[in-house]
Amino acid sequence: MTTELRRPLREIFKPISFDMNYDAVLVVSFGGPESKEEVIPFLETVLRGRNVPRERLLTVAEHYYHFDGKSPINQQIRDLIAALRTELEQNGLKLPIYWGNRNWHPFLTETLQKMKDDGIRRAVGFVTSAYSSYSGCRQYLEDIARAQREVGVGAPEVDKLRAFFNHPLYVEVTIERVRDALRALPAEARQNVQIIYTAHSIPVAMADTSDYVRQLEEVRRLVSESLGQKNEALVYQSRSGSPGQPWLGPDVLEHLREVKAKNLASAVVLAPIGFVSDHMEVLYDLDVEAAQLCDSLSLPKVRAKTVEGHPKFVGMIRELILERTNLGSERRALGVLGARPDSCAQDCCPTMQRPARPHAS
Repeated sequence: MTTELRRPLREIFKPISFDMNYDAVLVVSFGGPESKEEVIPFLETVLRGRNVPRERLLTVAEHYYHFDGKSPINQQIRDLIAALRTELEQNGLKLPIYWGNRNWHPFLTETLQKMKDDGIRRAVGFVTSAYSSYSGCRQYLEDIARAQREVGVGAPEVDKLRAFFNHPLYVEVTIERVRDALRALPAEARQNVQIIYTAHSIPVAMADTSDYVRQLEEVRRLVSESLGQKNEALVYQSRSGSPGQPWLGPDVLEHLREVKAKNLASAVVLAPIGFVSDHMEVLYDLDVEAAQLCDSLSLPKVRAKTVEGHPKFVGMIRELILERTNLGSERRALGVLGARPDSCAQDCCPTMQRPARPHAS
């Protein structure tokens, strides 16, 4: 890592103090296209600086064209912000909410410039990623630091809220979503159902330097125990990268074939616990590819919804903001891993060679 990059990272990873007032909330997400014309420019932005064959980009573009080129993620963020604004106002928190993306409009640099122009000095940042890993946490901190450098003097400071995978409200909504999916199965299929929890695959080398898998396993355990389910599995989807590079597995499609071949269940519930919204990877990888495979295997399935705009999820964001703005507030967390720290250590979730395929959103 170069000296130039280390300098801003030291600033963004500095310990957070609590003797401050926040001027705003910044919601940070991945971004996605909203028309066929935006798909290729969006993917080129995602792949900037990476040596990826054009054919790979065009293959991923087809996933978007399957849905007329529109990713649902941007509208989901708009809806989330509207709900959060109401939630904050009803609870006496009058903070303006801004929105910046990593890979598409509104870009983080555009948003931080607008915040600077509006006189915002310090914001609390909510990143739409529940778990800890390079791509799910540290990279967003790097994105914010890069945008601050581009805006220059007067760019607002941003304190990212902690990872929330085991916050009680997040877990409660996840349990509710999986329970609803179980109830949606045909009555005759519920006697021998397997819950298949899915998360985005990442390189094993990246997983080994973070708590990503431990956190997923904890959520899996909390949900299954609450529902009294023992027939369950954690698998991965949306793998990127070259075939020779080890990534987390098993893949969801491989596992579905095994369920059928070994008669592990008469029906399955696909529960995308690694995602907070029904964005493109959930829609295409589970609702198209996995659904088609289940049909071909004559394996009944229901896909559980993500937490998305559930009122408890919105309430969780408010709790995290209050936790940050009020010294001594309770830091709620379930399970044995406890609440994540507010400030990431400089050596947490280190970077590695980037994947060779874009993540869809």
